[in-house]
Amino acid sequence: MKRTLIRSLEENLNKNVIIKGWVHRVRRLKGITFIILRDRSGMVQCVVDNKDPIIHGLKCESVLEVSGTVKEGKNSLNNFELAVESLKVLSKVEEDLPIEINSEELNISLDTMLNNRILSLRHEKKNAIFRIQHIIVEGFREFLSREGFIEIFTPKIVAEGAEGGTALFKLDYFRKDAYLAQSPQFYKQMMVAAGYERVFEIGNFFRAEEHDTARHLNQFTSMDLELAFIEDEQDIMDIEEEMLKHIINKLELEGTRCFKMLNVDIPKILAPIPRIEFEYAARVLKENYNKIVTDNDLDPEGERLLSEYAKEKYNSEFIFVTNYSRKKRPMYTMPKGINGTRSFDLIFKGTEITSGGQRIHDYDMLVESFEIKGLNHENFSSYVNVFKYGVPPHGGLAIGLERLLALLLGINNIRETSAFPRDRSRLTP
Repeated sequence: MKRTLIRSLEENLNKNVIIKGWVHRVRRLKGITFIILRDRSGMVQCVVDNKDPIIHGLKCESVLEVSGTVKEGKNSLNNFELAVESLKVLSKVEEDLPIEINSEELNISLDTMLNNRILSLRHEKKNAIFRIQHIIVEGFREFLSREGFIEIFTPKIVAEGAEGGTALFKLDYFRKDAYLAQSPQFYKQMMVAAGYERVFEIGNFFRAEEHDTARHLNQFTSMDLELAFIEDEQDIMDIEEEMLKHIINKLELEGTRCFKMLNVDIPKILAPIPRIEFEYAARVLKENYNKIVTDNDLDPEGERLLSEYAKEKYNSEFIFVTNYSRKKRPMYTMPKGINGTRSFDLIFKGTEITSGGQRIHDYDMLVESFEIKGLNHENFSSYVNVFKYGVPPHGGLAIGLERLLALLLGINNIRETSAFPRDRSRLTP
């Protein structure tokens, strides 16, 4: 008989079924034992006669195959239960569990959670995090595919960094220097130049930054897109706004159960996301919060206060900040005026989740931009030379998946939204 998922049991009332999953909880009474079995779709109460020898010594998290009849039965989980006819242990638990999986909350330290990652992910609430992640990624891919984008896969071992700075992981590549990719930026632009016009990638990238904060990882998942024949950076913000609406609608349709489990509300985009220039943002922070912006950039406090302003003035949890200083943007960013750029960040719930903008598509302008940044364009020849052969006006953006997920769910440390985080001290599991 084919296996039935627990979520489909109600459709099989009074029918014989086989289910498979993990023992979530065992409660023994005088004549019967209740086993709560868990699979990827939910939980069900199984009623077993105590005469069955398998139940004696059965431990939580053992893996079972259970056959029986689905019966009506009121319990805390469902309006049905499984009257067990036979049990088979597929995998037994060999020793006591280091953490308690079946508690309402997983009240353990972050290190304990990550050191026992596979077990901690069995906890319903931790498991729900990555089900929501899947919906976000699927929504990103769905929307862009519908809009004529194609998915690409770029190298993760490269000859130079996309940002032209440090923070690179260096490695020996057959007696040559190579680096782990910080970003797919150059390759996105090159694929646009190859005639695909609209491309996206969801991939892992690497930053060898020494920080050890709750909002940074050294290996992270970036959701990137790049598109050609734009007028300016406003087109990029338009498409991100529509994409976010699509993802949020998808979360409402498919993720409600997980959000309820985590006691989190799905955010709303009630109106066009407000867009303000950096200089105006700096003025808002000074006049409203006595916050002085220095170094032509927003620090974490500035981002948080600007989000407060967006919520109060525009009733928006999102706000675009545009026209950042040329000093603070990479060499491929299209200039705007004397010192500005056609760039933007999207801030959500007090933290930047997106960086993007229009790129330089003129060869001479790009070479000059490298020189202004103090970089030798010849060291990036495989990228720069592409612009000798006709590249359309284009731009794009990157969204940090783990950071977006953490902010959506109100999770304080980004390590919880990476299944297997990598930071300065963690290489396992």
